[in-house]
Amino acid sequence: MDTARTATIHRVTSETDITLRLNLDGTGQSRIATGIGFFDHMLTALARHGLFDLEIEAKGDLHIDFHHTTEDIGIALGQAFVRAIGDKRGIRRFGHALVPLDEALSEVVVDISGRPFLAWSVDFTRDKIGEMDTELFEEFFRAFAMSALLTLHVTQKAGRNCHHIAEASFKAAARALRMAAEPDPRAAGSIPSTKGVL
Repeated sequence: MDTARTATIHRVTSETDITLRLNLDGTGQSRIATGIGFFDHMLTALARHGLFDLEIEAKGDLHIDFHHTTEDIGIALGQAFVRAIGDKRGIRRFGHALVPLDEALSEVVVDISGRPFLAWSVDFTRDKIGEMDTELFEEFFRAFAMSALLTLHVTQKAGRNCHHIAEASFKAAARALRMAAEPDPRAAGSIPSTKGVL
């Protein structure tokens, strides 16, 4: 496998201007500036627990709402993931994680399949965490899954505190993505599919 699994994305629309750098084989270092405090917190957790190095600088139309910025960061991160993972030769492909945070418990399962899909089963009892709309977490993960060309299942197993539920979901996603993207020492550089392509 190519040891330099990195990518840089610069995505500009009439609504957002995003520069994103990703290293799949990092140490969990991050520098995140989205203009959305709680989202920065979640993306920092994603990098730390996935052991991805991640830099994001985003300017968006936050005076309207946080939707465009959140979704476009998901798109940019997915595009970076696809570019960094390459032809997927020698990766584990599948990953799963079950992560608690106090009373909350989140499960994430991922397949780097080339077939984008999000199954989302998370219920928030509040409309906002900080200033961020809780419905935007699903939008972020959908945009990421579609652009990263992977299947992603995010399931809330337990929880009442919305902060805990969101954070457990991001940490579980980080661990599952880390597992799926890691080189498999037994795979001998092969494509992990009977089709020979992903």
